[in-house]
Amino acid sequence: MAQNNNSLLGEDVDSWKTMMFIYNSALKEVGTKLDILNDEFLHVHQYNPIEYIKSRIKTPESIVQKLKRNGYESTIQNMVEHINDIAGIRIVCSFTSDIYRMAEMIGRQNDLTVVSVKDYIKHPKESGYKSYHMLVTVPIFLSDRVVDTKVEIQIRTMAMDFWASLEHKIYYKFEGNAPEYISRDLRECSGIVSMLDDKMLSLNEAIIKAKEEQEKEKHT
Repeated sequence: MAQNNNSLLGEDVDSWKTMMFIYNSALKEVGTKLDILNDEFLHVHQYNPIEYIKSRIKTPESIVQKLKRNGYESTIQNMVEHINDIAGIRIVCSFTSDIYRMAEMIGRQNDLTVVSVKDYIKHPKESGYKSYHMLVTVPIFLSDRVVDTKVEIQIRTMAMDFWASLEHKIYYKFEGNAPEYISRDLRECSGIVSMLDDKMLSLNEAIIKAKEEQEKEKHT
């Protein structure tokens, strides 16, 4: 595999391994912060905003394809400078309100720098894709230097994640050239997902309100 990486990016194996070590370290750093934020929220509010977290590193093949697509040579320098989602973390929440709550908590972390934000929930992609994207950098402290490393964080509900996973599988089968009626049906399904998220959020708020009223009645 090392030889494959080497030939793909035209660089020495040690440089490639070092960069992958740094990106993996960045995932660990951000993942630990998210676990602590989730535990703190559970401790303070008796509520868990995160259902689950997934993390991944892009494959060498995927990195090279993206560089070529964007008109760059396949070098490690171009990879670091021009590809923002080599290290990716996906946070899956129960409700849309949790998404913005998590984004706010992440933005307040002193040792994370928020580079950019893309709100595909308020402004969905044409395909119907919805998610909240944050590009952050985290300092990785090596023995001889500090490397600010980019990590893309995607925050979405379980319903959004379900839609996005199926959309990816469908378009993968058609290699990005799905018939128009399939694209249309996917956009329609995205609207159904939004209605489901809105309904579940309203239901959750109604449950919280009902419990609060019950507690008041107990103490009167």
